[in-house]
Amino acid sequence: MTVVTRLVTYTDLDADATSARQLSVSARLEAVLADGGTVVLLDDRGWSASGPPGVASMSSVEDIDATARMVVGPDEPFDGMTQEQMAAGHWGHLAGILGERGADVSAQELARLPHDVVLSDRLRAWIG
Repeated sequence: MTVVTRLVTYTDLDADATSARQLSVSARLEAVLADGGTVVLLDDRGWSASGPPGVASMSSVEDIDATARMVVGPDEPFDGMTQEQMAAGHWGHLAGILGERGADVSAQELARLPHDVVLSDRLRAWIG
């Protein structure tokens, strides 16, 4: 049985969509396995923020960390769903992906795992 030890969200600067007035970041959520392997759980997330010239000076590692955790879910409720229902669906979906890869982890266990956010060197340099 494969054991999941933690979650990691990797963030990177989308250089093609970033300028002095706009920041664009991609985010990829992975599960880290006890054997050192990883499983990509989400690779289609990210965000953009715009502002006056020099928007980089208004961004921080802490802001990127908080936003990255938010964009990899769970999402905000919609269509009359509660936050608890959204969270259960999100973590259940991710646990299902891991189950297909041989990891036996419940949605509740997955939600409680340590979750790190890693900023790429390119993103750190842009923030300054």
